[in-house]
Amino acid sequence: MRFGILGPLRVGGGESTVTAGRDRIVLAMLLLRAGRLVPVDELVDAVWEERPPATARAQLQTCVSRLRRRLAELGLVAETIVTDPAGYGVRIAPTDLDAEVFARGVEAARAAVATGRLIDARAEFRAALALWRGPALAGISSRSVRRRAHALDEQRLTALEECVDVELRLGPAVELIDELAESVDQHPLRERLRGQLMLALSSTGRQADALRAYREGRRVYAEELGIEPGAELQELHQRVLAGDLALAGRESGPIAPVRSLPRAIGDFTGRQQTLARLVKEVEAGARIQLIDGMAGSGKTALAVHVATALAGNYPDAQLYIDLHGHSERTPLTPAAAVATLLRQLGVPAERVPTNQDDRLALWRTELAGRRAVVVLDNAASADQVTPLLPNGSHCLILITSRRRLVGVDEGRPSSLPVLDTDEAIELLGRVAGVSRVAAEPEAATEVVRRCGHLPLAIRLAGARLAHRPRWRIADLAERLSTRPDPLAEFEAGERSVGRAFALSYAQVSPTAQRTFRLLGLHPGIRFDNSVAAVLAELPLPEAQDLLDELVDAHLVEEAEPGRYRLHDLVREYARTLVAEPERAAERRDAIGRLLDHHLHVATVIARTTELSSGHSLIVTTEPVRPELVALVAQQGRAWLDENLAVWTNLVRLAEAEGFLSQSWQLARACWHAQFEGGRLDELIETHTVGLRAAEELGDDRAVATMLNYLASAHYRLGNFPESIRLMERSLDIVRRLGLRNDIRNTLGNLGTSYAANFEFRRAQECYDAGAALARQVRDKEALANVLNNLSITFLLWGRHDEALRTARRHLGLAREIGDPRRIGNALGHLGMVRHRMGDVGPARRLLRVALRFKQQVGTRFGEGEVLNEIATMEREDGRPERAADLHRAALVVMTEVGDRIAQCTSRNLLARAILDQGDVTSALDLHRRVLADADRLGARYEQAQALLGLARCLRPTDPAAARTHLTRALFLFRQVESPDQHEVERLLADLG
Repeated sequence: MRFGILGPLRVGGGESTVTAGRDRIVLAMLLLRAGRLVPVDELVDAVWEERPPATARAQLQTCVSRLRRRLAELGLVAETIVTDPAGYGVRIAPTDLDAEVFARGVEAARAAVATGRLIDARAEFRAALALWRGPALAGISSRSVRRRAHALDEQRLTALEECVDVELRLGPAVELIDELAESVDQHPLRERLRGQLMLALSSTGRQADALRAYREGRRVYAEELGIEPGAELQELHQRVLAGDLALAGRESGPIAPVRSLPRAIGDFTGRQQTLARLVKEVEAGARIQLIDGMAGSGKTALAVHVATALAGNYPDAQLYIDLHGHSERTPLTPAAAVATLLRQLGVPAERVPTNQDDRLALWRTELAGRRAVVVLDNAASADQVTPLLPNGSHCLILITSRRRLVGVDEGRPSSLPVLDTDEAIELLGRVAGVSRVAAEPEAATEVVRRCGHLPLAIRLAGARLAHRPRWRIADLAERLSTRPDPLAEFEAGERSVGRAFALSYAQVSPTAQRTFRLLGLHPGIRFDNSVAAVLAELPLPEAQDLLDELVDAHLVEEAEPGRYRLHDLVREYARTLVAEPERAAERRDAIGRLLDHHLHVATVIARTTELSSGHSLIVTTEPVRPELVALVAQQGRAWLDENLAVWTNLVRLAEAEGFLSQSWQLARACWHAQFEGGRLDELIETHTVGLRAAEELGDDRAVATMLNYLASAHYRLGNFPESIRLMERSLDIVRRLGLRNDIRNTLGNLGTSYAANFEFRRAQECYDAGAALARQVRDKEALANVLNNLSITFLLWGRHDEALRTARRHLGLAREIGDPRRIGNALGHLGMVRHRMGDVGPARRLLRVALRFKQQVGTRFGEGEVLNEIATMEREDGRPERAADLHRAALVVMTEVGDRIAQCTSRNLLARAILDQGDVTSALDLHRRVLADADRLGARYEQAQALLGLARCLRPTDPAAARTHLTRALFLFRQVESPDQHEVERLLADLG
């Protein structure tokens, strides 16, 4: 570049090589409008402003002459400056001026962003920004020059903001913080830069600094402009404040592209006009496409082909999910579907909220920074897919269904007919061989007619021909016309999908046929080779060989290495075959083996992951295939996580087929994985079915077990009255049966539910009864559990002396047993009690040790509890910033474990710390959010705490409103017998 204006004026290779002040102004004006003439009057105004001399034009000519000589001295062409009657100009190539190179670089970066090439965009932006050496034309004070130079400076800031947007999506954000902080200091009124600084800070776990940046901006806007921050910055502040960005901040790496689309078939045929139209509509802005048609018409293939064709425009994520709208399975609920999509995006299971609205909000948040294409396959209705639609115009949604989806806003419908004859014959030729089809055109026409022109049927028939090179197409046509149709329900005139399936089935070996039939009994979508071995009663290597044979025949698809699936129509065909009356015994025996395998594998894994679970994992039979159980169980929790999606169907299958004992035991075996994984809706469904099976079986102990574990889901969801109701039923049963261990355990669980519902006296009665039973049999572990629950109950009740004695006894037993989880619980409770009693030093030491124990053993809920307690002590010691950081960490933990009540607790405490920092507005906003959440959950204690927090915020400025909130809080605290009522009474007295 021969000229530089992005900084001090530069000509040739040197800095400030034109020294005369007037000459510098003239050259700057010409370069600012390179390629165009600058009128003489404008140049005169720029040089002399309001007082031009009478000889201004003559002096201007002298300036131009000196500039030409100077350019020649620097090795540049003197004619670079051109003269015209209308004025002067410079004639240079675009690459000669740094401002032009900058503009072209920014344009290229924006184009890369538009097509989703974020890494390329970052490189282009940074190369363009690197051209800047300081403020444009620094050192030239002419008002005309400065006005135009300011426009260039504004372009640099806009480019920087766009570059940062890209880099925040790519990460790591930590590298941006210093640059953003410096830019915000230099330009404190630019809200976009400030918001980006807040995002960068939050994404690296520095929420307190992000809030500080907002408060500083709010002060500046108020002092300099007399206004509040804009709506977008305020919304970002709320998200930081509530901890909604804290989870994202734990990962500092770049967003990895997600590729979850099925493989697009290589011989995709026909639909060319439809494909071209869909691509054109998408490029024109139609972001939601609805593809409907009959079963087997190629809806999924078309959607995947469109998604693959446009994948370059959506580089961040390409997602796919089968919604099971038309299958044996119950259609996925929006909550279940979005949980699967979030996992495809890499969101850990523990971060997926239990509440549907919260899941959908997280889904939209995850997609907000991505250009993604999402295939929602096999939808049941508009109601099923509408909640899954993301906001904004940067995502493409392709929805397929066998029904027309009326009511999807912005959806562009495309009804997919069967292939026409020419397309169908072309497809047959691509699969079976073009030359064979050309040699027998009439027979080929008959084959595709017998296939009903359905792509799936044609593909299977063509595969039959491809594997039988000696056959004529006429032979296949004859077979199609003479064989009976096993899938009469899929007939449409003479068209039959079932006939095509029958041909594919007939070409595999008898052993593969039997395996295929039995695979139709598996109630899930995916399975591995061990499932095939169990169903077919075969050694694992032989089962693997048969799966390979079925894959070659297109009866089974290998979705990914080692994982298989059946298309829904193929599965229906397999089930039709195995449901034939002569195979009734084969069918029932296979179902029994399938259930037996899953039950024993899950039980082995559960015994290693649950604490003291043996008493309730009741499996009295030996496994049918012990070697497979041992092999699969080695996968541990990963196997359970992978198979949890099928578990509800397994429990239902067991009930429907009369395997009632397996039904409730399957529900029990998956309890821990569902509970710890936050899959509480599935837990409720499996245990409700299991309860029904146990009741039909007449097994009272099984009924009590199902009630006990069903109650746990309602407890975690904050529905304590329902948890209590179920536990009371369970206790009645085990008392009637005289099962002492079960009575003791149920009393402990019931007491916990009573305590959570602030029914402390009933809780103590349960614990005392449980402790008596534990002492009778000298069960130290059971007694330790009772003491653990009793100490926290006394603490919540305000009976600190009793809580201290109980916690000390618990600690002694825990050390005697040698269980680090119990030791951590006892230390944590001791620290909390000592804190309430004013023993700050010992409390702090106990809590820090407890935190290490809980982090070591992975007790996430307990970790959050201790973090909140330590944070409260930090606030009380005058360190509210540190307290807020710890409360935010606790909020992250409570969100991960899915405990809604604990999230309310963490947010109330966080608001208190924020208030102590002087940010009344933010504290008010956070308390109001908690009040709404707690009211929805029926959490009276947290409602009261939120009201108390609102009163603290409003007391200095609105004592009447504070009194109203305190009165409501007092009523609720008295309801739950909380000692916090005394603080409220004191505050009301202070108000007079």
